[in-house]
Amino acid sequence: MIKIAFFDAKNYDKEVFNKHNKDYNYEITYFESKLNSETAHLTKGFDVVCIFVNDKADAETLKILEENGVKVLALRCAGFNNVDVENRGKLKVVRVPQYSPYAVAEHAVGLLLCINRKLYKSYQRTRKYNFSLDGLLGFDIHGKTVGVIGTGRIGKAFINIMKGFGTNIIAYDMYKDENFQKEAGFEYVDLDTLYKNADIISLHCPLTKETERMINKDSISKMKDGVMIINCSRGKLINTDDLVEKLSEGKIGGVGLDVYEDEEEFFLRDMSNSYVRDKNLSILLSMPNVFITSHQAFFTREALNKIASDTLENIKEEFETGTCANEL
Repeated sequence: MIKIAFFDAKNYDKEVFNKHNKDYNYEITYFESKLNSETAHLTKGFDVVCIFVNDKADAETLKILEENGVKVLALRCAGFNNVDVENRGKLKVVRVPQYSPYAVAEHAVGLLLCINRKLYKSYQRTRKYNFSLDGLLGFDIHGKTVGVIGTGRIGKAFINIMKGFGTNIIAYDMYKDENFQKEAGFEYVDLDTLYKNADIISLHCPLTKETERMINKDSISKMKDGVMIINCSRGKLINTDDLVEKLSEGKIGGVGLDVYEDEEEFFLRDMSNSYVRDKNLSILLSMPNVFITSHQAFFTREALNKIASDTLENIKEEFETGTCANEL
């Protein structure tokens, strides 16, 4: 029987994976701790290690996994920036490249609406029977220019939604999809042009050496005054120090984040009873024009079921055929 060590396990993970595992009968051991070099010793005797976005599979951790006899590292996510792929040795690494682009795209739109129309502030007021409109002024999204960085599955879903709002779409991607461009009716531009012209910028690109901290002091200085920035991709796309500085100067009109540069110790965990705090995160949470959610953009029933079914099927393919379509 194939044995799986499942790290960073939450109750919803256990529920959905146990349901889908009825078709596979793998032996799954759930660990609440994250995978890293300090917890990697727990993998001894397991065939597969299953991880999520904030687990750390660096060279040291991967070496321990291989020494422990682990054959497959199964990512239950699309991004793999947390895996040192070049130092994986003989380990097979598989991922779930697509679970629900609609979930993430729709969440990005939700963040935009919450910031623009001050929905949280309004909600807090009306609960106290305060029905004043002072301080709640927003703007029509219709007619605005939306800059989309990354036109993969999620970026495409976001573009389609924003076209429904009647916006003008400009996009940047190193690999242009010209067929989709014609179909959806938008324009590919370079980054400087996007920064200069967009009223709203939404990030939907992977974290790479080229994109790390692409939103920084220099790029923000090129943007329109009052620009809104949405990030439902990876936290390290944004230099948080620079973001806080430009927010404090009033350069940025609003920010919606589902990810954070140093989220590993905080997001997807209940830290309400802890004294551990992150300075920049605390500043951002205190700002009236910032709306932050805890890496939940992917979190829909459809996405969870897709993640579970594809992860288990990836493992089956590797052990039955020695290869997998979703192998890195």
